[in-house]
Amino acid sequence: MTDSQSDTQADLVIYGSPVSPFVRKVAAVCIEKDVPFEIEAVNVFDPPQWFRDISPMKRIPVLRDRSIASEGTGGTIADSSAICAYIERKHPEPSLYCSDPFAHGRALMMEEYVDTTLAASGGLGIFRPIFFSINQGKEPDIAKARTTWADGLPPIFSFLDKELEERTFCVEDSVSIADISITTVLMQIALVAEMKLDDYPSLAAHYDMMRERPSISGPYRKADRMIRKALPEHIDLT
Repeated sequence: MTDSQSDTQADLVIYGSPVSPFVRKVAAVCIEKDVPFEIEAVNVFDPPQWFRDISPMKRIPVLRDRSIASEGTGGTIADSSAICAYIERKHPEPSLYCSDPFAHGRALMMEEYVDTTLAASGGLGIFRPIFFSINQGKEPDIAKARTTWADGLPPIFSFLDKELEERTFCVEDSVSIADISITTVLMQIALVAEMKLDDYPSLAAHYDMMRERPSISGPYRKADRMIRKALPEHIDLT
């Protein structure tokens, strides 16, 4: 699968799948900056050797910059945070990392927080027990997903809700890598389950605003179409 944002071959190639929140994070950064890119599908469960060579942790995404090298390990970067930071340096406008040093640090902190805590709880505790099980021909582990929703996610949601209180964006007054990270990772749950955030009004308002941005909604629609083939209806976790 190739997802091109340009009629000509793009320098930037993202190896992975829109189903990955980290692939969608990188795609969102490119779209916010109006940088042409392509997504080339890789089966992370049985990756080809060429992908193993460029992904030390055997994870997606990996970025290739064709302007540096079109094959081999040259021009490749693994890890979504490293990739996004590279794109920011190569295409600095509009900035997604804040000019103020403290705001920059807070944005990086929030990116790391959601990439670890929220991704682990939402991905490993909800998305995988539901979608991976169905994909393998098994019954979804709804009990595990409901336990994660009831016990694992409330502390994370409460923290994010407090951070976003009386704010439009997470850091400063414009969209940043923090906002993109929160939303793309949060939407991993929304791919398989109903997202009821009534108890977290600030997080809910931020989520509703961010998911309307083309940088978020476009990649998400592609992921949603793929998920709906195996899981027509969203799971109720309450």
